[in-house]
Amino acid sequence: MLTIHTAPLLLPGGGLPPLRDGAVAVRGREIEAVGPYERLAADRPAARIRRWPGVITPGLLNPHGPELLERMYHPDPREAAELGTEPLTGDALAALAPDEVRWGASARRGIQRMLAHGTVAVDGTPRRPAVVDALIRAGLTVLPRPAEPSGPPSLDPLAGRSPADAFLTPLMPLTPLTVEGGRADFAVFGVADEEDLAARGAATCVVTVLAGRLVHRRR
Repeated sequence: MLTIHTAPLLLPGGGLPPLRDGAVAVRGREIEAVGPYERLAADRPAARIRRWPGVITPGLLNPHGPELLERMYHPDPREAAELGTEPLTGDALAALAPDEVRWGASARRGIQRMLAHGTVAVDGTPRRPAVVDALIRAGLTVLPRPAEPSGPPSLDPLAGRSPADAFLTPLMPLTPLTVEGGRADFAVFGVADEEDLAARGAATCVVTVLAGRLVHRRR
């Protein structure tokens, strides 16, 4: 299936300038091309078109993978009366003492929250088997990190970071304008531009695409 995703503005990343009415053509798991919507659509008349509001960007990298997924417990909505809705840490987490099954369920819920913030990759390799399994099943990229990240863990990869610093991989290299790409990992945010995204954060995520799959869509 060939799909063209388009929005009023595309931020390619990698220091490249924004592209008005930009688009990403996705075939299977891969980016086939990135460029002006009119050009991509004219070259691919049979493609399915998905129009999104806001800004298309590269997928985001969250630097706090282990902290968010195996040092926090994300309660199930059915546990809200007992545990609340916010992630548990510290004494509350110690008192809960989740077993491996519960850790796996928590990680899956945490990953869904990450996807709802445009996250396609995490820094830091987790050690709990259930957490590793949840990441593999979700398809997020896991990257090693040379040192502990600064700042408190946050589901928002833009907390304390600029969008440019949080983008995982540019959607296209420096030249030419329309090119073949790699794995189709990107996000769409309901904002006007990069400055608006930096101010409002990744909670404005409308859509997350991971390896060509629509894994989050805000209702």
